[in-house]
Amino acid sequence: MKILITGGAGFIGSHVARFHIEKGDEVIVLDNLLTGSKDNLSSIKNNPLLQYIHADIVSYDFSSIPTVDLIYHLACPASPIQYKKYPVETLLTSSQGTYNVVEFMKRSQSKSLVFSSTSEVYGDPLIHPQIESYWGNVNPNGVRSCYDEGKRYAEALLMTYVRTYNLDIRFARIFNTYGPNMEKDDGRVVSNFVNQALSQHPITIYGKGTQTRSFCFVSDMVRGLYALGITPNIKGEVINIGNPDERSVEELAILIKNLVHSQSEIIHEHIDADDPQKRKPDISKAQKMLKWNPEIPLEKGLLQTITYFQKRFS
Repeated sequence: MKILITGGAGFIGSHVARFHIEKGDEVIVLDNLLTGSKDNLSSIKNNPLLQYIHADIVSYDFSSIPTVDLIYHLACPASPIQYKKYPVETLLTSSQGTYNVVEFMKRSQSKSLVFSSTSEVYGDPLIHPQIESYWGNVNPNGVRSCYDEGKRYAEALLMTYVRTYNLDIRFARIFNTYGPNMEKDDGRVVSNFVNQALSQHPITIYGKGTQTRSFCFVSDMVRGLYALGITPNIKGEVINIGNPDERSVEELAILIKNLVHSQSEIIHEHIDADDPQKRKPDISKAQKMLKWNPEIPLEKGLLQTITYFQKRFS
């Protein structure tokens, strides 16, 4: 197969790229490195099956890219620190960038597209766990809206192309994902806690720590995205991809501290506005349609993540 990955030098995108290279597929990675890193592609950078294009999808002319079998549209700042630092870029990536990608798909007659939406389209949810038919509880002009509403707009745009032009687009609502290739300072709770524990600095919990998250190891996420991309006859389907193992933020902090054997103190600071209080995917649709289940338990995945940070940043 021939694969195009926008945001392919990012955290999840780089794992998707390596997954397909190892399968013997031709992979085109398109990334402007706003939040990604070419270091994430170091293990495959010399592979002749990989083509890297340094470009911003907001302004890039896609005419030089051939027809592909599968597009993974993963480009977008995805952590609170990143999208608050680059709010305009985040909105433009989800709007103009997504338009450019789907127009390329239409013109080139590329076969299918997997869009990386997010659990953040549910906002601070009023139903639990979150199911795909839930419309969400989102602040349209809050500090997180550049990401939340950007992704909601992108879903609306792409679904319109499904209905209007009969394009084969599938939607992944991605829940909290962690693992190697995370950035050290990306502001995600796992990377924050791991690096604070490793450096013996205080582990910082924002709020009371009773808010919950469900953490999916990145190899499980890649398998889910791939299944979403290759499963026949699911054009236009919106599917949660995540691990339903729900943990409180306080529980996660204690677990990481113990796994690192850290002496770090756990402290609490003021929480951001619109921070979701609960997050857990209903994955029954993924189980039924994709025959997919997460396999990596949290403790095992955290140990791999800790080892990655120890080796890369020690």
